This record gives sequence, structure tokens and C-alpha cells, in this order.
Amino acid sequence: MSTRPPLNADRRTQLALTLGALGIVFGDIGTSPLYTMRECVAHLPPGVPLTAGVLGVCSLMFWALVLVVCLKYLLLITRADNDGEGGIFALLALIHQRSPEATTPPRTARGPGAAVIMILVGAALLYGDGVITPAISVLGAAEGFSAISPDFTQNHIMWLACGILAGLFLLQHHGTKRIGGIFGPVMLAWFLALGALGAWRLAAAPEILWALDPRPGLALLVQKPSAVAVLLGAVVLTITGAEALYADMGHFGRRYITLAWYGAAFPGLVLNYFGQGAYLLGHPAAAENPFFLMAPAGLARSLLTGLSIVAAIIASQALISGAYSLTRQAIQLGYFPRLKVNYTNAEHSGQIYLPLVNTCLALGCIYTVLQFRSSANLAAAYGIAVTGTMAITTVAFFLVIRRRWRWPLGLAAPLCGFFLLVDGAFFAANSGKITEGGWFPLAIAGAMLVIMYTWKAGRDEIFARVYSHSLTDAELIDIAQSRHLVRVSGSAVFFVGTPRGTPISLLHHIKANRSLHRTVILLCVLTEEVPAIHPSEQLVLHRLGEGIWRAIARYGYMQSPNIAELAARIREHQVPLEPPSTVFIFNREMIIPGGNAPLWDWQKRLYGLLSRNANPAKDYYQLPPSQIIEIGLPLQL
Repeated sequence: MSTRPPLNADRRTQLALTLGALGIVFGDIGTSPLYTMRECVAHLPPGVPLTAGVLGVCSLMFWALVLVVCLKYLLLITRADNDGEGGIFALLALIHQRSPEATTPPRTARGPGAAVIMILVGAALLYGDGVITPAISVLGAAEGFSAISPDFTQNHIMWLACGILAGLFLLQHHGTKRIGGIFGPVMLAWFLALGALGAWRLAAAPEILWALDPRPGLALLVQKPSAVAVLLGAVVLTITGAEALYADMGHFGRRYITLAWYGAAFPGLVLNYFGQGAYLLGHPAAAENPFFLMAPAGLARSLLTGLSIVAAIIASQALISGAYSLTRQAIQLGYFPRLKVNYTNAEHSGQIYLPLVNTCLALGCIYTVLQFRSSANLAAAYGIAVTGTMAITTVAFFLVIRRRWRWPLGLAAPLCGFFLLVDGAFFAANSGKITEGGWFPLAIAGAMLVIMYTWKAGRDEIFARVYSHSLTDAELIDIAQSRHLVRVSGSAVFFVGTPRGTPISLLHHIKANRSLHRTVILLCVLTEEVPAIHPSEQLVLHRLGEGIWRAIARYGYMQSPNIAELAARIREHQVPLEPPSTVFIFNREMIIPGGNAPLWDWQKRLYGLLSRNANPAKDYYQLPPSQIIEIGLPLQL
């Protein structure tokens, strides 16, 4: 089942998809003009004349957009789609898929390989970015009030930003169905305003167009290394949000994202950056806040401030929704504990709300605003998580084109090596920000990486212990035929973690009750490394005999299992299953440390904590509480 948007859609659908991509995909990168030029000019190498510095900065910005966004992401990375889906976990799935021309059998890996760990690092860095980006976007927009009136102090702006973020997170449980339709038109108005304002100022100083030549930018890069590193650390703000091009590809498709970029986002950004540069050439004192000061004072500047706040909210919403989607993918693939997932739109399964993730993001964003107080301070800490993810994406793309697409090394290595050089330069330039606050997104990423790795390692160990010596199907049938066992009326579904295992809950049930239901379903729910699986291919049913069936349900990582629907479909295969009266039986793990599992003691304790606080399977599968039986399963790690 492909999630790819239609290519042959009518004009109205094409317009809707393009506007949707403009609103969701480009919200983050679209709000970068709020603070990027200010930070770049503030970090020009000492002794560089203003004219040469501004031309060089505009040149670096333009070519950063061309090389990273236009060439790397739009031309290349977005071609690596997993059945229409993009994102860091799509690359993981593609790395694991074998090329159709491959003839050698795949090697069996023991434990998480280097590629898996690399992808987990990239996913963890996205969480760090998800906390810091809404904070800097909203802060940067709210600072427009200081350009309207000096009565607005930074303290006022800080608390205003906190209030906006708090309101945004409080409204998340309503979903984006009602307001999502205005994202595209508002961002279209935003990019039109960016372009019009920039073109107006550019017309007064057309010499800024010399920045289209890469030489002014290269001239700045021949300065002493420390000065260049600081400058590149500011220039990288131009491309923050580029990863969203790939992550949101499944929602809109490569074609419509490309149309949105070249039709509105790219020209609007370039015109605005060049317009800010042109304005600074004639007004050097405006370097303190060139974006808002180049707008005429009065009503125009007030309207620009209001529009920028709305654009920042939309940019924040896109990242918040992205964090929900990323977390669900991690849960489905077994890298994150189960969390409560609320569906906010019955028509679109992708519109979800995770209360715990929302609370953590809200606290993290508000803490970030209170800690850094201004977008200038926050910009000093911003970029290291973004550039780290970009570098990991490049390496993962190299593995895909070599393993999956079978590109020759002589072509793949120079291509990816060039982009890795660009990513590495930006990452190295931002590494100096660690002591200035860059540690904060890295600390968030580190915590998320520890959780994902520990959960995956713990789950693998549990599965190995529980199912390595499980009964065979023949042995289970022998038990069912025993004259010492009473077969009672009704049906029961036992959840099992593997397609061939016998759940311990079934054995405990038999041992304790000396009985077994006449109809027994051994249900295994698997998540495949594809975005979605068509309903006709989701269910595989095997009759084992003696009223026992084995059901294997397969879902993609962008889907959530619907057990009630699945039970109805099992019944359609002539299985005497009565969903209203069926009992669903789960294991309830109770983790005991002190065993010989190959994990550190702190990992065992952490896994036990995560297991105790994970959303129970009975709640995750949204089953009626009156039909659920849980059987304790003590496990010593």
C-alpha cells in the first residue's frame, strides 16, 4: 500500500498539495530570515568592510540554499523514498533492503549494527532540534515588537513568547484538522511578503546581486579559521529546516514539495535575504534587527510582526507534528516504549497527538525561552543538532545508493563526499557552540538515544529469553488433546511476540486453570520496515488444529494496529470467533535486575523503569477493559 500522493491529480488537488507542502514543509526554513542576517553580520570576520561582508554573507546564504536544499535534498535525497515515505527511519529501512540484483545471501547481524546506531543518533538529534526550533522561531517573531516600540523590553518579549508556546501546546489535543487548512495560504502570504519586501529594498541597491557570484562568499572563507567557523555557524541558520523536505515527503510527495519550493519558498527567501543585504548597505545601523527595520515604520511593520508570529506558530506546529510522527515510527519499529496515541482526525491516521511527547516538548521549549531569553542567545546554541542530522542523512544515503541501488563506488563516493564535506564544515563550525548552549540540544539527543538503544536492547533480550525455548506447534496440539485439559466454550486471543512462538501466558493459563477455550488465536502483531501495508496483505492465518489458529498481522511503521477490526476480519475466515465475548490475554512483564543479561546495571534499571511506565499493550491496542486478562511474567535481566 503506497502512501505516495497522486501524480495525475486534478488542478485543484495539485494546488492543495502544493499549498500544504508550503505550509507544513517550509515553515521552519521560512522563518529563518527573522534572525539569520542579523547573526551573520554580527559574526563577520574582524576588519572586513561592511560592503564586502554583506555581499559575502548573501553569497554564502544563496549557495547554501542551492547546494543543500536544491541539489542535495530536492534533487537527490528525496529520490530515496520507501514506498513514498521519507525520513530518517525510511533510510534505515532502505539500508536493510537488498537490491533486486543481489545474489549473495544477507549476512546475519548480531545486535544493532553501525548503520542502526547511526540512524538512531540522527533520530535523537531531531528531538533536540524539535525543542529548540519552536523556541527560536517564536522568540525571533516576538522581537518584532521591539522594532515597533522601545517600550517592549526583552523581558516582555520573553514572556510573550512563553505565552504563545504554552497556548500552542495546550491546543494540540484538538489536532490540526481545523487549522491545517489555513497553513498553506498563510505561508503563501508570508513568502509573498518576504519576496515583496526584499525586492523593494533590492531595487534601491541592485549591486547586491553580485552576491549571486560565489566569489564574494569564498573571499570571506579565506579568513582565519576561528573567524570562518563563527561565521559558518551563523550561515547554517539559512538552511535549518531542510530536513523537513525529506521527512514530510510521504504527506505531499516529491513533486509538490518541489513545486512549493521553486514556486514560492526559494524566490521569497532569496529576495528577502538580498533585500536585507541591500538595506544594510545603506543603513549600517540596522544590523541590530534588519528584518523588521527594513519594513516601513507604522502599520506595515506592525502587520509584518503579526504575520511573522503566525508564521512562527505554523513552523512550530510542523515540528511538533513531526515529533509525534517520529515517535510513533520509533514505537512501531521497537525502538521506543509504547505511549498513549490519540487520533485527532478519523479521516487521516497521520494526524495524531501523543500527550507525553507534547508535555515534554512544551516544558523543553518554555525552558529554552526562559534560559536563553533572546533569539540572539539561542542562535548561539542552534545548528549543531541540525547539521549532525544532515551529515548522518548523507552517510545513510551513501549506504542506500551503494547497497540498494548498486551505484559504482567511483560515482557514489565523490558525490556523497562533496555533500559530506559541506555538512562537515557546517557541523565543525557549530561544534564551538557547545559551551555557549549547544550542549542543550545534544543533551536532549543523548537522553533520547540512551532510551531508544536501551529499549531495543532490552526487548531483544526479553524476546530471546521468552521464545528461545518455546513449545512447537505439535507440542501445543498434544497439550490441547490431553484428557486432563477441559475445553471451555468461548474464544481467547493470546498475544505472542514472534510468528512461531507459544506465548507463556497461554502455558500459565493452562497450568493455573487446567482449561482452554474451544477457540484459541495466537496473535502476533509485526511492524514491517515499510510505511504501510495494504489491508488485503495484513493478515495471514494458519489453522494448527484442535481449535487453535495462528494469526500474523503485519503493519507498516506509519500504521497503528486496530485489533477490533482485525478480530472481525479473522472471523470472516470462518473462525468461530465472537469479538464481543472474546477475551484478550497478555503477558505483563515484571523486570527484576540482577540477572546475567549482557546489559549494564544502569541499563537494566532503566529498562525496568521504561517497562513499568510504558503504555500497557491492552491500552495501546484500544481494547475494552472488560475483555482483557493480564498474566504476570517475572523476568530477571
